[in-house]
Amino acid sequence: MSQNTEVQVQQEMTQQQLSEQEAIRREKLRKLVEAGNDPYTITRYDRTHTSQQILDNYDELENKEVCIAGRMMARRIMGKASFAHLQDNDGKIQIYVKRDDVGEEDYAAFKQDDIGDIFGVKGFVFKTKTGEVSVHASQIVLLSKSLKPLPEKFHGLTDTDMRYRQRYVDLIMNPESKDALVKRSKIINAIRRYLDTQNFIEVETPVLVHNAGGAAARPFMTHFNALDVDMKLRISLELYLKRLIVGGMERVYEIGRVFRNEGIDTRHNPEFTLMELYQAYTDYHGMMDLTENMYRYVAQEVLGTTTIVYNGVEMDLGKPFERITMLDAVKKYSGVDFNEIHTLEEARAIAKEHHIEFEKRHKKGDILNLFFETYVEEHLIQPTFVMDHPIEISPLTKKKPENPEYVERFEFFMNGWEMANAYSELNDPIDQRERFAAQEEQFKQGDEEANHTDEDFLNALEIGMPPTGGIGYGIDRMVMLLTDSSSIRDVLLFPTMKPQA
Repeated sequence: MSQNTEVQVQQEMTQQQLSEQEAIRREKLRKLVEAGNDPYTITRYDRTHTSQQILDNYDELENKEVCIAGRMMARRIMGKASFAHLQDNDGKIQIYVKRDDVGEEDYAAFKQDDIGDIFGVKGFVFKTKTGEVSVHASQIVLLSKSLKPLPEKFHGLTDTDMRYRQRYVDLIMNPESKDALVKRSKIINAIRRYLDTQNFIEVETPVLVHNAGGAAARPFMTHFNALDVDMKLRISLELYLKRLIVGGMERVYEIGRVFRNEGIDTRHNPEFTLMELYQAYTDYHGMMDLTENMYRYVAQEVLGTTTIVYNGVEMDLGKPFERITMLDAVKKYSGVDFNEIHTLEEARAIAKEHHIEFEKRHKKGDILNLFFETYVEEHLIQPTFVMDHPIEISPLTKKKPENPEYVERFEFFMNGWEMANAYSELNDPIDQRERFAAQEEQFKQGDEEANHTDEDFLNALEIGMPPTGGIGYGIDRMVMLLTDSSSIRDVLLFPTMKPQA
């Protein structure tokens, strides 16, 4: 028998065993219903305590009556008494079920119940001879029947594809998965608390848009039947938030899903969470200060430290973040000084010399960025602001007055990843129209990620936008770093998956 055939046979046997277990559980449910004990008719169970509250307050609760509820994860039957572990949102706690205390009929029913079933338990708090805090049951109620067996307890749910597809089982079996996803919520709440202290207002802007601008990405297309118009899912939050700055809302932010029609890998999902904020009367230096302070605050609030460890590498958020220009970074790591490269021909020649592939439409600034991506990004492990990007790759950013080939922009890097992107926002409507025109030309030359002209946004700029600093943060990557998660799918409750055949 070949190895592949043997694996297939084992899988079929496992599936057959599962099917048999499912049939047995359904038969048990049928008998419960016939006996008038259908668990699905129970509408509520009033708990008094969670598992952690009992463990944390044992001295106060010893010998006191409590009501708990949770999923049975393990059981040990010992004749007229049994031990089991119930799992709730906070963790696990042991219950002691004795026939003489719950009644012969209920005890017999409990012995027929299955791992994965959900119970309500009333009883008093005590410690076993081994010192384990437990609940001695006086009443036990089956609240929900599990018709499918959980994965085998010693191995859990280890298949990563199945973990993402059946997140509900992953959360039951893998505490570390739940911990990362709970921390995600705490991280976002900490961000909101920090921005509240800085007088920012949280807003919501459209997800369905006519013009998906504000980033270099391919949008998802859809059709709005009522108006018979094609629309797009937003790829960014930028242009609507800037309209609010024009309207006099001087500090605004939004945390929301954006959608980019791109590939999937450990750091990319086609729908992801972006936070963008805009502050009037500041610039990209103000955005650097805000980013530094916010990252420190969030780490301290959620982790209790400003030193984080990702994949064994320590990163220190407590020290001042490094600030370096893109030109200096490329020179440092590639040895090429783009200050000495003055023409497109020279840029192409140096790219060929370093085996960097470029497209015909690429200009000198695009080639500088290709050098940066090739030579620099992987070295930016500690928190680093890379500043002053070429104008060709920054269509919404204010030019540097002393050097208009470059703009007042930075990207924030940690662990070799881009974590945020910020500008001194372009508020000159004439310059912005010219930049949009250049982007339209790029689109004609084959750049599917180029921006398109947004006439209403230009109209807003003509009304007048004050000097403004703006920034976009990848929330999922931030959560990955703060939870030491290896894939973006580990920090999304329901990542995008290819449909099963």
